[in-house]
Formats: sequence, C-alpha cells, structure tokens
Amino acid sequence: MERPQLIDVFRAHQTIKPHLPATPLIRYPALDELTGAQVLVKHENLQPGGAFKVRGGINLVSQLGPDVRRAGVISASTGNHGLSVAYAGQTFGVQARIVVPEGANPLKVAAIRRLGAEVLFWGKDFDEARQHAEKVAREREYRYIHSGNEPLLIAGVATITLEILQAAPQVDTIIVPVGGGSGAAGACIAAKGINPAIQVIGVQAERAPAAYKSWKAKAIVEDKMETAAEGLATRVGFELPQQILWDLLDDFVLVSEQEISEAISIYIETARTLAEGAGAAPLAALLKMRPKLSGQTVALILSGGNITLPQLKAVLT
Repeated sequence: MERPQLIDVFRAHQTIKPHLPATPLIRYPALDELTGAQVLVKHENLQPGGAFKVRGGINLVSQLGPDVRRAGVISASTGNHGLSVAYAGQTFGVQARIVVPEGANPLKVAAIRRLGAEVLFWGKDFDEARQHAEKVAREREYRYIHSGNEPLLIAGVATITLEILQAAPQVDTIIVPVGGGSGAAGACIAAKGINPAIQVIGVQAERAPAAYKSWKAKAIVEDKMETAAEGLATRVGFELPQQILWDLLDDFVLVSEQEISEAISIYIETARTLAEGAGAAPLAALLKMRPKLSGQTVALILSGGNITLPQLKAVLT
C-alpha cells in the first residue's frame, strides 16, 4: 500500500468534481463566542448519503477495471463507508455488497439498500463484520474495499481539506474525527502538503480509543469499542492511516459520550444542523481544547449527519 501524496489529492479532486459539488464551509458567530476561536464548519453532512466518505468511494470505484466491475465489490461498515461504496457502485454500475454488524444504524442500512447494494448482517461489531467480508471476498472473488487501508479512499477524502484551504487559506488548525483514520490521514496529507504550519488534530471517543492508542504507541493497538458514535467505533487501528498519522498528525484527543452529545445539541442550537456522533466530535474536541486554540481560525470537519431519531431523542433528553 503506497501512501497517497498531495498530487494524488489533486487527481482525486478532478475525479470527484463532476459527481460531487464542494460542500459549504460556514462560519457561525455563536460558535466563535462559545469557543473563543474563529470557527469554520465544513458541512460534509450535506453530502449524498449524509457523510464525507462518499468522496473516497467515488475516487476508488471510478478507477476499477472492467473485470472487477463485472464481479462486483464487497466491504464492511458501520454505515457511512458502506453508503460511500453503495453510492459509488450505483454511480458506476458496479454491484456492491455491504456487511454490517447486527444492530447497525437502521437509517444508514436503509439508505445503503436504496442505493442498490446488498446488505449482509454479521457479527456484534465492525471488526467481526470486516472479518466476514474479507472471507466472502476471498471465497467469491469480489474486490474487497477496506474502509481505511486504501490509498484511493484516503486521497478522495483528503479533498475535504483541499476545499477548506481553497476557501479559507488562513486556517490555523483543522480538527477531524477518527474511526479508522482515513479522514484524518487525508487531512494531514493535504494540509501539510499545502502549508506545513497548519495543525491537524484527530479526535476519537474515550469508549473506543484504539486509533488514539495506536497513534500514541506508534504500533497497531486493539482496545474496547463501546461508544454510541458508530463513526468512531473501531476496535483496532488501521495500518495505512496510522502510518500517515504517526508521521504527520500534530495532536490527538479523546472525548466522552457526554461531550459528544453536548456538541450535537450545540450544532442544532447554533448552526441549525444535524451532526451524528462522529460529526460532532471535532466540536467537542475544540470545546475541550478551548484555552489552547483560543484566537485561532479552526476548521471543524462535520463528517456526517446520519443520526437516527432514537439517537437524537437520547441526546436531547
């Protein structure tokens, strides 16, 4: 697996542009007052499928060869990566199969099916679903699309940061949620490639800290996965994103379930927008790091808005 470079991000931007318009980057004065920073929110919750990962899916599936397209693809997901692969499969006429854990977000499962992908339920969590998807891929000779260890996926989601810096080159810090780490790895490649002075900060849930601990140890670590924020819920660090994060990520913080819930509520109150747990995590991190980031121009990647009604009710009660 070759690490993507900045030139790959520019290529991905050209590939994605005909299919996905740039998402809004908006400043909200109420967030400035609350955090002490100049806050710019990158609204990836407005993507088709409601999440940032569609960028990577488009970039990867568009480049599959004819034999692979005929056989189809398979992946594992808690939801947003599956939506990405399903959307790209529909766009380019490739049959997608998505393995999701039992109890997966029903909003995301329904959306995956509407895009024409086959949904297979397996296991209690993402990693059990991933292992099953890998097994099926070997047995049936499908192209397996890993949610993190794919250079084209990382280059695709790195276009988020490219768009941020095209619109706001004055940004000092970018905060990005981390599950498998493809989004944070992409942010590092784009930001550091354009301006090495930009600080990139990753954020994960305290109750699913495998990527955080892998980054701290500079080794792949397995840990608990108990967070309600499925976009942050990985039990083990992913090799390719971690290699990039070890070299380029400036800081990494953990946030509690309560801090994530409060950030979801704050987005509703200040920006009139819906964020799922992973999407709200960067705001939770900014609030936690307020003394350190006060006065800076901070871009928050609101990675997705696929929150179910029961999840939202739990946050608001």
